[in-house]
Amino acid sequence: MKATVSDLIVQRLSRWGVKRIFGYPGDGITGLMGALDRASDSMELVQVRHEETAALMACAHAKYTGEVGVCLATSGPGAIHLLNGLYDAKLDHQPVMALVGQQPRSALGSNYLQEVDLVSLFKDVAGEYVHMASEASQARHLIDRAMRIAKSERTVTCVVVPNDLQREDAIEQPEQAHGSVHSSYNFSSPTVVPAEGDLRAAADLLNAGEKVAILIGAGALHAGSQVMQVAEVLGAGVAKALLGKAALADDLPFVTGAIGLLGTKPSWDLMQGCDTLLMIGTRFPYAEFLPEEGRARAVQIDLDPRMVGIRYATEINLIGDSAETLERLLPLLEPKKDRSWRKEIEGWVSDWWQVIEARAMQDAHPINPQRVFWELSSRLPDRCVLAADSGSSANWYARDLKVRPGMLASVSGTLATMGCGLPYVLAAKFAFPDRVAIAMIGDGAMQMNGINELITVAKYYKQWTDPRLVILVLNNQDLNEVTWEQRAVEGDPRFESSQSLPDFPYARYADLIGLKGIRVDDPAAIGAAWDEALASDRPVVLEAITDPDVPPIPPHITLEQAKHSLASLIKGDSETRGVVTQGFKDKVQDLLPHSPHKD
Repeated sequence: MKATVSDLIVQRLSRWGVKRIFGYPGDGITGLMGALDRASDSMELVQVRHEETAALMACAHAKYTGEVGVCLATSGPGAIHLLNGLYDAKLDHQPVMALVGQQPRSALGSNYLQEVDLVSLFKDVAGEYVHMASEASQARHLIDRAMRIAKSERTVTCVVVPNDLQREDAIEQPEQAHGSVHSSYNFSSPTVVPAEGDLRAAADLLNAGEKVAILIGAGALHAGSQVMQVAEVLGAGVAKALLGKAALADDLPFVTGAIGLLGTKPSWDLMQGCDTLLMIGTRFPYAEFLPEEGRARAVQIDLDPRMVGIRYATEINLIGDSAETLERLLPLLEPKKDRSWRKEIEGWVSDWWQVIEARAMQDAHPINPQRVFWELSSRLPDRCVLAADSGSSANWYARDLKVRPGMLASVSGTLATMGCGLPYVLAAKFAFPDRVAIAMIGDGAMQMNGINELITVAKYYKQWTDPRLVILVLNNQDLNEVTWEQRAVEGDPRFESSQSLPDFPYARYADLIGLKGIRVDDPAAIGAAWDEALASDRPVVLEAITDPDVPPIPPHITLEQAKHSLASLIKGDSETRGVVTQGFKDKVQDLLPHSPHKD
């Protein structure tokens, strides 16, 4: 059989190092499906339950591996389903390529069945590169350029292939003629570093500071060693944006943890007390959690010159790879002789972990969600892969889990989409089948797409070297994050019709499809439940019945937030009594001296 355009596309992706494509079949991509079947020895198709999940898994693959994630969808409705996951990748600057089908070329423009202007549809999310193939000789260079641009720009690209073209004979080497294109598939990442003069200016600024704070994000994930050295020389504390959680271990005494609404009090104090700020690989968006403009001098390191100087009025912007830039900056830095600022930071951090433990051990009805995460923290397996969904689970993930070296962890950062948690850890298990993966998901996200993707877990888990994948579901029958946002931001009471979720037997459903289900509603049983889940011979759904009234108290409550929260309770919030009780108990822990609590 002569190779088709589809065969050439699959072969070209394989030459770019792609080993796996996440997708769902349809008549707009039957030619590509045939080619994937013929290339099954070198290319794996992971069949998901929904195209949105395919795109989220491609994004997660990029986040956890650094490789280009590839997703595949049919024309029309299948292509449209990809958008949410592709925007997750775009906004978090991840290299993802979408391959989508289209109706026959002869039918385009006739209002044909499932005909959608896909180039226009993807023009925003794949703005750096989106093209439709119109003849066979294009296939080679369209794939090469889409992959090259995705890798070099860390962005989303898209190639549209009409289904009739997919079945045509391949043209691997176009004729040497005017208008022909002869592309290659090799790629090497450049080393980008700032100019020497900029490095010296940045060092002078940092050396002049007395109270240095460092804020790191996803761009520092590969630069943990360099960040530690800089923090030690400058006597600085290090706060972490959520996408940078795995860059540094949480048990380091100078690491203040997460920043922002999901953050810690030490990170708040660090930003409010510093006179100098070094931002490394982060586009953290919330200005109210950074030093007041003009109170701290600032340096920013980022690979993308378009993204510097937009979150804080930085004096010096160093354009370059974070690890390489810090390596060149380190010899220019002068060790701080006065370590009082560092000592103060370490005191805040030590006290905070005691506060967090005390909060986790507070009684709730029936389970305090903070305790579920606190009990997991000390049990995290070495080199595990973590994912938190968007919702209240992200609060406890950010604050209560101590990530160690060698672990991977991620969230939907800038888009903050619900429904990312399970697709993320699924992608992780395909990339790292020998590592334990753990997802932390609210019942809202679980009902949105997680229940369906458990079927995907059941379909594939037996091929993983280590079958352990644990999906924690916080069952509180409430869209909890939005409930608290309504109270704190709008001053409105809980809107029952909007926020109440139907109950669902998550653990029993897992048992039904051949996985393991564990349901826990007793605080004293949480530790044993985690032990059982992490020792299982198959994926586990750990359903924890948690109290929705435990408040995700931000590190600093503004007067406006306090007024709004009080107003929501006065207006007749259905959970007023529980909210007041749990909020008071948690806030009291901030004020009391602590010694580690043990059961």
